[in-house]
Amino acid sequence: MKHIRIISPSGVIEPEYIILATQRLERWGFRVSIGQHAFDACGRFAGTAENRLSDLNEAFSDPSVDIILCSRGGYGMQHLVDKIILPSRPKSEWPLVVGFSDITVLHALMSLHGVPSLHASMCKALATLPDDSAALLMLQDALKSGKINNLPALEGRKVIGGNLSLLYALQGTPYSLDAIIDHCEQPPVLLLEDIGERHYHIDRMLHNLRLSGVLSRLDGVIVGQFTDCEDDPLMSCSIQETIAELFAEYDYPIIWDAPYGHVDENHPIFLSLKI
Repeated sequence: MKHIRIISPSGVIEPEYIILATQRLERWGFRVSIGQHAFDACGRFAGTAENRLSDLNEAFSDPSVDIILCSRGGYGMQHLVDKIILPSRPKSEWPLVVGFSDITVLHALMSLHGVPSLHASMCKALATLPDDSAALLMLQDALKSGKINNLPALEGRKVIGGNLSLLYALQGTPYSLDAIIDHCEQPPVLLLEDIGERHYHIDRMLHNLRLSGVLSRLDGVIVGQFTDCEDDPLMSCSIQETIAELFAEYDYPIIWDAPYGHVDENHPIFLSLKI
């Protein structure tokens, strides 16, 4: 029986979501434990940085933990990423990190070490979506089997990335896309999604990736959901057209409107694992 540890390394979460998510995971046949500080609240954060880090490090150090499920995104992982104590045991025995949004920072850390992680829904979705939700059925399968292939067009490639705003914020740090790509044996596919960003902010962040050379080092792009991001008429094009223009000069496949990001049907996708 796989052991899932639920922790809250970023934003504060309603306790009910963790409780209901735990019940669903147990119905799926998992053993579930909850980090000591998962229910904490400190302003917008799920407790102090010290306590959030303590739960992260404890989960990584516990050899019985197979999966670390982050309860939600929000903001806060950048406070912790350079202080995480990773396991000393073989990487094949590290727990699988699950989450998205702010958890992109933790995915970046895993990708740097070549360890697969799962970009997927978290506790609110587990607590509230119906039993026949495609995203949840796929998540259940991914957690149990450790694999999923819902992008046959990219078979044989590895995916990195996640939330564009977080990837942009990590540029110039040891956890940047360039640093991750340096550790990839082949050019990877970049997954991008975001929420609540202005059109010109998206344009600015993508041009950062172009100017830094990231876009020229890829083997494909997955354009996920840009939720609550409205087209700006002063940009004289749509957000999709802005993105398409940025990638027009690169000769690799682009998957558009993929079901990844801040939507109910946020399908799971493994990062740093060949599709």
